[in-house]
Amino acid sequence: MIRATVVLLLAAGPACAQQPATVNATLTAIDGIRVGHHTLAERPTGCTVILVDGRAVAGVAQRGSAPGTRDTDLLLPVNAADRIDAVTLSGGSAFGLDAANGVMRFLDERQSWLTRLTSGMDVPTVSSAVLIDLWVGGKPSIRPDAECGYRAAAAASRAPVAEGSVGAGAGATVGKLTGLDRAMKGGIGSAALALPSGLRVAAIVVVNALGDVVDPSTGAVVAGARNDAGGLADARRLLRAGAALQRTRVAENTTLGVVATNALLTKAEANRVALMADDGIARAVTPAHTSADGDTVFAIATGQWRGAADSSVIGALAADLVAEAIVRAVRQATSVAAVPAARDLK
Repeated sequence: MIRATVVLLLAAGPACAQQPATVNATLTAIDGIRVGHHTLAERPTGCTVILVDGRAVAGVAQRGSAPGTRDTDLLLPVNAADRIDAVTLSGGSAFGLDAANGVMRFLDERQSWLTRLTSGMDVPTVSSAVLIDLWVGGKPSIRPDAECGYRAAAAASRAPVAEGSVGAGAGATVGKLTGLDRAMKGGIGSAALALPSGLRVAAIVVVNALGDVVDPSTGAVVAGARNDAGGLADARRLLRAGAALQRTRVAENTTLGVVATNALLTKAEANRVALMADDGIARAVTPAHTSADGDTVFAIATGQWRGAADSSVIGALAADLVAEAIVRAVRQATSVAAVPAARDLK
């Protein structure tokens, strides 16, 4: 994957040299989107909060067999809620759903008195999804709570998103087909692009998959199940060979994503974008959408760009970015609690 960079020529004097500046190629490249992480120090786990300035249209796709979520049914086209304030992604299994309460408290404290006087008490809409990382680090009683969500929301900014073993990706792992003891470090990654027309699309993904992570541009395994020598076993070869596998329990794995665009979409179109964006998981994770994964993808449309929006085009771009973010998540990850990362492979 190629990350775009630009070079700025600063005319501040004859001694001034060329200074490279990295383009923000993460979710916060979408105007009106802020992202914050909070990572717990006591055990590798944490939460990540995506805040939307002024609310936004949203949709969701859930292809995992046992997702752990909150307020996702609200996003379906047949239901009443048409906008959300935030999305919370968290470790800690179902316990981590409590992080959304902290995000709600953060948002409630910052409602203006004008809003309260004109529309009454405005209850924030915070959709959320969790992953299971309780086995990582040996202290399963330590998991993200409302305070974690509050701190992540308070830390949210428009700066390029930190990636790797932070926030909801702190305890994420991948490649568990040959057992937890041969898993590798997952993480959180992000990617974005801007078209000449002004359309922008971006993604952020937390990768805690049962399967391996494969770079779609090369077909090479980046991180996944390890063999006896500590190298990559390649889940595709194991499956084709009929090898004996040690699957984890149902719902102990998941890939969680949020895609965003500055386009103006309806709620039904946002749901279509989320569904198409989910294809990026299948491109970069093998096997994907298993009975042991709880995959969930949210889509957010801020509507700040008023060009002609084609939800099929946006969905196709979002799928590419989800795949790119997945690869970045494991490449940026660092080893924790004796779980090696891709960067540790020789």
